[in-house]
Amino acid sequence: MGILLPLHEDFILLTPANLLVSLALVLWFHPGWDKHTLAFLIITYFAGFGAELFGVQTGILFGEYVYGQVLGPKLWGTPLMIGVNWVMLSYSAGVVANYLLNQSHWLLRGAAAALLMVGLDVLIEPVAMQYGFWSWESNSVPLRNYLGWFVVAFPLQCLFAFWLGRVLNKVAVALFILQILFFLILGIAS
Repeated sequence: MGILLPLHEDFILLTPANLLVSLALVLWFHPGWDKHTLAFLIITYFAGFGAELFGVQTGILFGEYVYGQVLGPKLWGTPLMIGVNWVMLSYSAGVVANYLLNQSHWLLRGAAAALLMVGLDVLIEPVAMQYGFWSWESNSVPLRNYLGWFVVAFPLQCLFAFWLGRVLNKVAVALFILQILFFLILGIAS
């Protein structure tokens, strides 16, 4: 909540560190590391980064947008940390879907987790624009952004549900809930 303080610029600069620490904490509590877990994390990083890179360069997937400086160093206009964000959100949403739909088929859990990610993005977008994480050409978030998020998130979440099974991690759930509260409070306060 440091972003709401008068020195919010200093807190915003800590965003990359916050993402790395949050992801490390969640993964520290991951039960049963194996080759599928590692493969999921690597694929998700590169798929998320690649989708964002494609989106920034073409405007096709999410709409016309550009990244600010908040997320740190960029490659072709796309912050390297955005892949970390995709990993953190994908893993956490996948775990939440497992808690909600533990006995369900992996496709249903994948769809639910992708929808959870899109729902969180609805909260993230206005805050991210206000604090310079990125900006949209029209100053409003196009519907295509949310459709694009689902298109990218759904196969990743199906991979999570199929490869990682019904993995449970209370820290990942807590992080997802904290993300919702964080962006909800910032959105209301802004």
